[in-house]
Amino acid sequence: MSAVLDFGCAGVGDPACDLGIAFTRLGRRGREVFRRAVDLDDDTWRRARGWSAWKAAITLADPASAPVRRQESHRALAAVLQDSAANR
Repeated sequence: MSAVLDFGCAGVGDPACDLGIAFTRLGRRGREVFRRAVDLDDDTWRRARGWSAWKAAITLADPASAPVRRQESHRALAAVLQDSAANR
């Protein structure tokens, strides 16, 4: 073996990773206020949607995920889609 690739920390240093809370805990209006408050560029916000969708998909793909986590993931995916449609 000459190398090991580990993408586990691929998001380290990317502020988009920290913005996922906007899609898991905030409603549409709350996301709008939060987005203005963090004042980051559109690409960072798009990556935040991507991180949130990824986390939700991983949770939903795991049959052992708790029902409450599955519900949160469905809401997060709906928020990601809603935000994506509103911010094209």
